[in-house]
Amino acid sequence: MMFWYGDGMNGWGWFAMSAGMMLFWGLLITVAVMLFRTLGRPAERPSGSRPATSAEQILGERLARGEIDEDEYRRRLTALRSAEP
Repeated sequence: MMFWYGDGMNGWGWFAMSAGMMLFWGLLITVAVMLFRTLGRPAERPSGSRPATSAEQILGERLARGEIDEDEYRRRLTALRSAEP
């Protein structure tokens, strides 16, 4: 009377048990990978920690890279210095 469906599980029972185990292990592995990636990531620096670059430094770098010539450098540098308070 206790075993109405025979000696074991039917096909749907095996399917449900297998799917449940795959979901369980998939979830467990996903959580482990996400935790590992989060802990392995280097700490992000705050955006304010970058050293400030002045306009004169940028202008000097552009001259060094050859983006502007010396006459334009001097003209822009004069304009920058006259515009500062």
